Amino acid sequence: MKIKDKIIHLFDQYKHGLILVYFLIYMVWFTYLERTVTTDFTPVSSRLDKYIPFMEIFIIPYFLWFIFIFITVAYFFLTSKQDFYRCCAFLFIGMTICLTIYTIWPNGHYLRANLNTLGRSNIFTRILGGLYSFDTATNVFPSIHVYNSIGAMVAIRKSKRLRNITWLQISTFILTVLICMSTVFLKQHSILDVFGSIILSIIMYVLIYVPRHNRVTKKAEQELSNI
Repeated sequence: MKIKDKIIHLFDQYKHGLILVYFLIYMVWFTYLERTVTTDFTPVSSRLDKYIPFMEIFIIPYFLWFIFIFITVAYFFLTSKQDFYRCCAFLFIGMTICLTIYTIWPNGHYLRANLNTLGRSNIFTRILGGLYSFDTATNVFPSIHVYNSIGAMVAIRKSKRLRNITWLQISTFILTVLICMSTVFLKQHSILDVFGSIILSIIMYVLIYVPRHNRVTKKAEQELSNI
C-alpha cells in the first residue's frame, strides 16, 4: 500500500476524531475569560466551605484529572466510535454550557489559602503555588474539573467493553470522588461549584445516555459518517 493510500485509510478510519477540534475552541474561549474576568465577578461560596479544611496533598488527584480525561477520550477514540461520540458529546456540550455561564455571569471566589502564612512548606504547597499563579480563582461555577471527571466515569461505566471490569469501575469511581474532593480541599472551588456540576451532569446523562434522549449523539454520528 502506498503512503498516500495509507494516509487516506488512516483518515477514513479515524475521521471521527475531527470533533476534537473543539478543544482548540474551548482553550481560546477559556483563556479569554481567564484574562478578562479578574476582579469584576460575583463571588460564589457557601457556609459549608468554612468547614472544609485545606489539604495540599489533594494536589495529586487534582492533577491526575488531566491524565484521567486524556486516557478516557483517547481510549474510546481508538476502540469505540459510539462510546467516543457519547463521551465527547457529554464533555463538550457541558463544557460549552459552563463557558457560556462564565461569560454571561462572571463568577469566582475568595477562598484560596494564603500559602505565605500557612506555616508549612513542602512539595505539594510549592506545586499548588504554581497552580495558583497561572489559574485564577474565577470561572468556577459550575466546576469543569468536577463535571469532566463525572463525564469520564459515566463513559467508562456505560461502555460495553468496560462495564464488567470490576476493578476498573471501582478505581474510576474512587478517582472521580478524589478529584471532586480535591477541588474544595485545595480551595480551588466552592462546594457550590461541585453541586452545580453534579446537577449539570445529571441533565447531560439523561440527554446523552438515557434511551430516547440521546439524539444529540446519534445526530453527531450520522453527520460525521457522511464526511
